[in-house]
Amino acid sequence: MTGRLCLLAAVAATAVVQCLPDLPGHGMLAALVAAGAGLSLVAARHAHPVPGFPAGTAAGRALAPLLVAVLAFAVTVLRAQARLDDSLAPSNENKVSRVVLRVASLVRLDPDRRQFQADVLSSKPLGVPSRILVSWHSGGRSGPYGRSDAQPAEFPDLAPGQVWRMALTLKTPHGARNPHGFDYEGHVFAQGIRATGSVRGRPVYLRDEPWADLPVAAQRARHLVRRAMRPHLDGKRYGAVLLALAIGDQDSVGADDWRVFNQTGLTHLVSISGSHITMIAALGGLAVLWLWPRIRFRGRALAERVPAQVASAWTALALAWLYCLLAGWGVPARRTFIMLLVLACARAARVPLNTSRALCLVVFAVVALDPWALFASGFWLSFGAVYVLLASPGWLGRDLVVRRRAWRHRVWRYLLAAARLQLAITVGLTPLLALIFHQVSIASPVANAYAIPVIGAVVTPLSLLAAAAALAPGMDWLAGGLAWLGHGALALIMAPTTWLAGLGAASMDVPAAPWWLTLVAIAGLAVAVTPHGFPGRAAAWLLVVPALWWRPEKPHYGGWHLVALDVGQSSAIVVRTSDHVLVFDTGLRTGPDADAGERTVWPYMRAAGIERIDVLVVSHADIDHAGGVRSILSHARVGQSYSSFDLHAYLRREARLLGRPQDLPRLPDAMSVCAAGLSWHVDGVRFEFLWPASPAPGRRGGTPGRRSRRNDDACVLLVRGADHSALLTSDIGARQEAALVKRVAAGVDVVMAAHHGSGASSSAGFVRAARASHVIAQAGKWNRYGHPDPAVQKRWAKSGARFWRTDRHGALHVRSGPTGLYVESTRQAYPRYWQDQAFNSNK
Repeated sequence: MTGRLCLLAAVAATAVVQCLPDLPGHGMLAALVAAGAGLSLVAARHAHPVPGFPAGTAAGRALAPLLVAVLAFAVTVLRAQARLDDSLAPSNENKVSRVVLRVASLVRLDPDRRQFQADVLSSKPLGVPSRILVSWHSGGRSGPYGRSDAQPAEFPDLAPGQVWRMALTLKTPHGARNPHGFDYEGHVFAQGIRATGSVRGRPVYLRDEPWADLPVAAQRARHLVRRAMRPHLDGKRYGAVLLALAIGDQDSVGADDWRVFNQTGLTHLVSISGSHITMIAALGGLAVLWLWPRIRFRGRALAERVPAQVASAWTALALAWLYCLLAGWGVPARRTFIMLLVLACARAARVPLNTSRALCLVVFAVVALDPWALFASGFWLSFGAVYVLLASPGWLGRDLVVRRRAWRHRVWRYLLAAARLQLAITVGLTPLLALIFHQVSIASPVANAYAIPVIGAVVTPLSLLAAAAALAPGMDWLAGGLAWLGHGALALIMAPTTWLAGLGAASMDVPAAPWWLTLVAIAGLAVAVTPHGFPGRAAAWLLVVPALWWRPEKPHYGGWHLVALDVGQSSAIVVRTSDHVLVFDTGLRTGPDADAGERTVWPYMRAAGIERIDVLVVSHADIDHAGGVRSILSHARVGQSYSSFDLHAYLRREARLLGRPQDLPRLPDAMSVCAAGLSWHVDGVRFEFLWPASPAPGRRGGTPGRRSRRNDDACVLLVRGADHSALLTSDIGARQEAALVKRVAAGVDVVMAAHHGSGASSSAGFVRAARASHVIAQAGKWNRYGHPDPAVQKRWAKSGARFWRTDRHGALHVRSGPTGLYVESTRQAYPRYWQDQAFNSNK
């Protein structure tokens, strides 16, 4: 038991480091090392009983996990500090550097872009980190609705191992920070990426080094398999899914497909999971087990030299390792291989190893190899699924092995056992899924019941066989036939799966629960799946319920909460009263399947427990304010909408530009034009439009006109509660602000800086009249407009307001109530050590 506690203590200490806002300095590390040395001496003294100290053995066992935790903490801090030190020099920030680099990853193939990780071999000037993420854009860039030119983009055949000389504009990785949102900076930091670069000019090819090291060779093998398979998959609806099943290349899988997989709980089947790797290893091991006794060498059977079971085990392990490399060596693949390695070594050494010891060893090994594996959702879901599987026979109260009966009875029993296991995994992982994705699939048991056997036993083997045939000379006909069969089987099950995903009850949204409730739920889950007879096992499920039924705190009557989301150089604001929700603007559309409504606004609303929008305001038809409206309408029911243009016409035009003229989202129950004087009261809060002065029907169409005209007519909304007020200004300019001076003469507590803090807005007269306490500018870092303007920031600061900006502070959460007005910055409320340099560089 002491050994398992030591392993888990090391993992826990590593996790603590990943939650730190700052890394300890050298003095703190020295103190930790000294404390560890002292603990080791004490533990050594108490390792055996000594006269007069009968409890010595227990004391030594108690100190051992603490000693291991201290050492693991110190080692993890040193590794993290080394990665932090490998950073982009401030003098190179957002400037062009001349870099010689080696392609180190499988290249992402987008219509107008190639993206890959690269190892930097040399640079001018110095100060470029060793691992960067390179984006190479074509000359004809895709617009927000697809490619703007008819000619396909042309790129060289980039492959891992190639060495290029490039001119790159390098930047420190920076991503949006929203409550419960995706942490891009943490994601790239976990991969060792310390800078991003955009190609400038024409790169020069230098040489090819496909065998530079083992990771490069593995990525080159993945490239060769993909290149061989693509001719047989191009044009097939689910060809990208077959490629993902073969080599783990998920970049080409469409957003609509991911949405279906998530809502039906089939995401684990599309990823390279433990079942895929185990299947490859098992098939290879069984083949060797059958062949080994039948092969003779120099007159003796190979089984006489090495037992067939041993040869089979090591062959299976070698195949698993090779396939893990081909699949990209992700966290689930690492977990599976290390689990197989631990079991094989224990079997070869004749060491008894129960499931709990094996699982602790594997968790420790995965984290020791990569401390940042804890960032990956696959880590928690993978080990969670393994834990549930190992505990399931005891939880069900019966063994999966069945006595010899008629084959129909055996098949039926195995199917029932598989269904029970799937139900166990679905229920057991519910708290983790709710915590990570804030969504639980209700249709998962039904979809998995038919998808697991088809994808696991038919589609995946056919995909792998197609990959092998595509690489074999002269076997293109076989590769094409296997790909056709695999795609047909996949398309067959995707028809009912798509129908299930379209049902309103296919998934359930779960608001983000506090961390302490989440820990209680996980502890309850761990106890609930223990073997039959464990004390409190049946009642432990009750500990999961509070986290699933948690609802965030709502404002008091007369109060309001405002969240200015971090959506880059665009605008999206959510305002809540005690029983109503208003969304003001929906962010930017960046591509045919990418917009802020889908990626930021709706995920935040889901985590906040918002299911319906009572009022949706789209201030004007600029794509950075209206770009996400289609996604918002697709996800949430909207009662009333206001806009300065014809919203229905805008959506029809957008559908035509996207190539889906008949695919319109569900419209709001009522649609109106915003105009000064229009107001309403809910929950003790008054909402009033201050601009435009009067509706102008001739300029309200859905087709874009002059940007300045759209900005001039943008909706301006005043929110006045019982204690405080907020002004949402959209993109109006100084002339419109002058017309509003009298309306804000009573003062406004919170002001959204007009036009992202543009120098053409926030005029001196308006600033003096508003007398704001807090001003928020929604802007993107390194935006080409220079927003927010430094003069505007000084003007607001001189008036006594605190100036907030989402590119520096992340999403801003403003709470108004009888106890006061509070503004919380996401970056300051949830700091992490890897974000310190990026945050400090913005100050």
